[in-house]
Amino acid sequence: MNRVLAHTGVKYPIVQAPMGWIARTQLASAVSRAGGLGIIETSSGETENCQAEIRKMSALGMPFGVNLPIRFLKDEAMLKFVCESGVKFVTTSAGSPAKFIAPLKDAGITVYHAVPTVETAMKCVDAGIDGLVVEGGEGGGFKNPEEVSTLVLLQAIRARTDVPMIAAGGICDGRGMAAAFALGAEAIQMGTRFVSCTESPVHANYKNAIVEAKDTGTWVLNKKSTPCIRALKSQRTQAIFDEGLMPADALKGIRSVYFDGDMEAAPALAGQTAGLITSVKTAKEIIDETVAEFFAITARLGGLAQSRSFA
Repeated sequence: MNRVLAHTGVKYPIVQAPMGWIARTQLASAVSRAGGLGIIETSSGETENCQAEIRKMSALGMPFGVNLPIRFLKDEAMLKFVCESGVKFVTTSAGSPAKFIAPLKDAGITVYHAVPTVETAMKCVDAGIDGLVVEGGEGGGFKNPEEVSTLVLLQAIRARTDVPMIAAGGICDGRGMAAAFALGAEAIQMGTRFVSCTESPVHANYKNAIVEAKDTGTWVLNKKSTPCIRALKSQRTQAIFDEGLMPADALKGIRSVYFDGDMEAAPALAGQTAGLITSVKTAKEIIDETVAEFFAITARLGGLAQSRSFA
């Protein structure tokens, strides 16, 4: 039995990442409608708008989840709202989930926490988390400056605990999904792949920048300060990379990147999978193709196992 499917009620164990301002009903509903799990963000800090988006998704009657980024929440208003909203699945991130687990679980909500290291993962397990979103350094957005790849992190955490894992970072297709499952994951989370999909609300310039990026098309920036991020290469991020530190207001213009297509207004957050994405596709095409490729690969590997052969 796949525990992530049981916890979420979705058809396919494919989760959409909770990107600020982007992960709202337009995108989340497309992912959920295609059989995956759409997630509504709250990291934008727009409490009332995010609450409205949660209500919209609830009204559609499809499985979905909400992300609560602990460090970015101004107060307990969003936590209280989620506990009273009927939401069944929550991911927490950016901080310790210890104080959040009890109220969420008391409300009947399943809780997974995003972790970048084994140490963080074990603290969450000890705190009673239901599952983990295992975030490798390949992913876009806010990162741990001490990068651990998804490949290594999944193995290291699975060696210590049997809680269900959603693999995140460096995955955008069925090949990545098959690899993650081989290492103990029961689901995958995709961010950059869904940012660049047809239903994503971001500007075409942003989607095209992802499609045109090379495998070396991102940088990890601001490793010696906070926040540490992974973003697309650009003139702006070149300057930050060369300087070694990011100005405190560097992300102030992020909405101009997302919705106006000004790719120099702020670092354009994206993961290394930008180098694997070659076209804009619908959420349904992405999910259908990912599932088909996953089963084709695992069927071949199953044949190798059955015949005890590597050929």
